[in-house]
Amino acid sequence: MNQSKKMTDGALLTAVFIVILLASMFIPILSVAAILFLPIPFIMFTSRYDWKPALLMLVAAILSSILVATIISIPLVVPAAIGGIMIGGAIHKNLSAYETWARGTFGFIIGLLFGFVFMQVVLQVNILNEFKQITDESLKMSASLMNQFTTKEQTEAFQNSMEQAVALLTNLFPFFLVCAAVSQALISQWLGYKLINRLERKNLRFPPFRTLRFPVSILFIYLFALFSSYIITDPDSMLFMAAQNFIFIIQMLLTIQGFSFLFFYTHHKKMTKAFPIICVVIALFMPPLLFIIRFIGIIDLGLNLRDRLEKKR
Repeated sequence: MNQSKKMTDGALLTAVFIVILLASMFIPILSVAAILFLPIPFIMFTSRYDWKPALLMLVAAILSSILVATIISIPLVVPAAIGGIMIGGAIHKNLSAYETWARGTFGFIIGLLFGFVFMQVVLQVNILNEFKQITDESLKMSASLMNQFTTKEQTEAFQNSMEQAVALLTNLFPFFLVCAAVSQALISQWLGYKLINRLERKNLRFPPFRTLRFPVSILFIYLFALFSSYIITDPDSMLFMAAQNFIFIIQMLLTIQGFSFLFFYTHHKKMTKAFPIICVVIALFMPPLLFIIRFIGIIDLGLNLRDRLEKKR
């Protein structure tokens, strides 16, 4: 009976997955929302039956997607499936929400890397080259327009600065990939929690954001990354690109730590909840403030501010 129910659930959820996949590929209005919902069938199935049966569902989903949406759908299918399986497996093991988020992020990183390599090797599409070509064409158009209103020196200065910015964005591709994986894992897990709670009467939820704390070891990793950036100075080397991406990833974690402390401090002082939310919104639109938030995160980790505040109660 259990085996029959498992097969039925797998077939049903695979069909749901294919419907969402088709919506993401062929209905532009729904494409973004559909992509966010793609991992949900795998989260549902894996949370019930663990990851081993989910691998069969993965194979079925890949074969079905190739049949109905051709091989170009694989870069969408694999990241959603691996990320969903990692999140669902963590839910099945009753892991904490943040550990589940971490596993989901890892799954999406693996899936996105696979999709990137698949597009480059099988589909012969290099995303980075396409990005460079588009930006080069845009730069040429911008330069030709500026020539009509500015001097030649100003145009060249603008063009050089834009070329440096494009080169930086290209080198930071791994960082943006990690950001995409973190965001996709968070949204997918939240949606999965909502659906599982409604269908299976569970109480899965994220703990308050103010309780989020990263290990102190992140500070030492950050110092090592900064030290490496001063030693490795060749902008064309792979080590330089790796160091830059590593620094940006650690800075992102420290910024999240700083935001978490703001929510903790607001709760500790019994202030309005609107204060940290407004700070987050303003900081996202004013990058210099992110440095202050990141510094707060560093101080929080290094001096253990939360425990100090708790002891003063």
